[in-house]
Amino acid sequence: MRRILLNTKISKIYVLCTVLISFLLLASYFSYAMFTVTKEKSNAISIVTGNLTYDLKVDGVSTDKLVLGPKESKTFTITLTNPNNRLARFNLYYKGNLDSNIEAGYIIDCESQTPPEESGVNLEKVNAVGSSETYKLVISNNGNQEQTITLGVNVGLDYNDLSLPSNGYLFAEYTNEPNAPELDTNMIAVKYENNNWVKADTSNTNNDWYNYDAQKWANAVTVSSSTRASYKSANVGTVINMNDIETMWVWIPRYSYSIGSVDGTNYYGKQGEYLTTVPTQELPGEIDVKFVASGEKDRCSAKYKVGEEITSWYTPDAFTFGDEELSGIWVGKFETSSSNPDTEYGGGNTTALDPMIKPNVTSWRNIYISTAFNVSLKMNDNGNRYGFSSNVDTHMMKNSEWGVVAYLSQSKYGKLGNTDFSNANKEVYQNKSNQYITGCSYGAPSNGNTDYGCHYTYDINIDGTGASTTGTIYGVYDMSGGAWEYVMGNYNEIVSNSGFTSMPESKYYDKYTSSDIFTACNGKECLSHDLSETAGWYGDYQNNLNIEYPWIGRGDNYNYSTGAGVFYFDHGNGTGYDLAAYRLVMNVIND
Repeated sequence: MRRILLNTKISKIYVLCTVLISFLLLASYFSYAMFTVTKEKSNAISIVTGNLTYDLKVDGVSTDKLVLGPKESKTFTITLTNPNNRLARFNLYYKGNLDSNIEAGYIIDCESQTPPEESGVNLEKVNAVGSSETYKLVISNNGNQEQTITLGVNVGLDYNDLSLPSNGYLFAEYTNEPNAPELDTNMIAVKYENNNWVKADTSNTNNDWYNYDAQKWANAVTVSSSTRASYKSANVGTVINMNDIETMWVWIPRYSYSIGSVDGTNYYGKQGEYLTTVPTQELPGEIDVKFVASGEKDRCSAKYKVGEEITSWYTPDAFTFGDEELSGIWVGKFETSSSNPDTEYGGGNTTALDPMIKPNVTSWRNIYISTAFNVSLKMNDNGNRYGFSSNVDTHMMKNSEWGVVAYLSQSKYGKLGNTDFSNANKEVYQNKSNQYITGCSYGAPSNGNTDYGCHYTYDINIDGTGASTTGTIYGVYDMSGGAWEYVMGNYNEIVSNSGFTSMPESKYYDKYTSSDIFTACNGKECLSHDLSETAGWYGDYQNNLNIEYPWIGRGDNYNYSTGAGVFYFDHGNGTGYDLAAYRLVMNVIND
């Protein structure tokens, strides 16, 4: 269950009051004259200097109404903009026939936030237009009848008050459910049963497909064109033959996170229910995660003092793709392999082969970043072998996308929360296969042992599944050891030896502007990118970008010692290395 902190010092909430006669609004925009509109109830006076505009969103969609079913709560944001150079005040009000079963409040997400006072909110810009403020509010219908609230400008004099509780703070609770996976047309939901991947029930009845509370992340596959129609029409429970599978994917649902500190200085997560010791850099604790809808986007420091209420959340950058706010992303379950994994380096530097994502095959290495990027996009082409529609965007994994997998793994929904593992074994196990076989496990975290090989395959319980981000077969593999993985993270758009002649479209890479990980995002810390926030966790090696080596590598390879892991990062020049592979990410974007 998730709790939202509501400020209840305000005695009334009104929806935006700029109820001015049309010609007065028009005149005010140019003259900055002051108008007073008096309501028929007490404390209902709005003073507007100039023209105040607003944008109200519910689940990211602009609207002017809230429809609340019985016992339902809804969260919405309202952004108010003052296009003038002078002070603008407003009050909030609503139109509707609501009763005493309605409660409302301002949601406070950050320690530094101050909610508006009852007397109004000030928006001021001294030398320029455009001053704006965004507030997040919640309204709860505790009654048994549906309620409709009309919001916005010109709703007339027929309005009502929304009363807030007067006894301190109210904690509104809701079920912390992940967004349902978004399947493209020819993707098949799968679960693991009796040593086989079988077709799952997409309605997720009885957690048939996924259960994040139990480290069962949603998995899906694509199959060969010759078998696709048969599997698509098959009954739930039908075995999907591994020889027919071409790609395997894991769903990472949209979430916000916060990292705790015991002493207020070192942020190593919280001990919670999953560690027997106080978190340290060598043995970090739980990253707090709350699943959020695609319309929710927290932008706070993502830090809090353990033992205090969490009021500072951040929604990872990986869930924003260009102009799209995603409900989640699909991540390649294993390091990428090729359609001819038996060739030299599992594929080499060519665009003639097609990407595959499967266990127990050689990963695709010695490939330039530009080549890996281009073959990833090739999966979107018309008539592609995977059956993907035009709604799909496959691409080479960005550094921020690696980060959302790593953070979720270190939450109660990942291996950190898996009670089959304790203390040091909470770390994702290393793949020590010197043949770069995907999905292999050493049966232990990264270490200095040199008896390389595929000691356990991905489907061996505990010793094998310990190499996934969940400690179960449902997680993401090869994020510690195996091959060193290039990701699309770049220093100041320097292409170096990557093979690019110029950088691709900006949504396909993360740009870092400093070699200092604490100032790498335009002089600020890069929240959610698995850089400064988690540097050195589990003793993983860290080495940031620079002019000579402007590309990021993650996880490290099979023969690296204790420094390999999901929090490892290093730099490269973008050229192909015999030990360097890459990983795929897929977004399903439904217009």
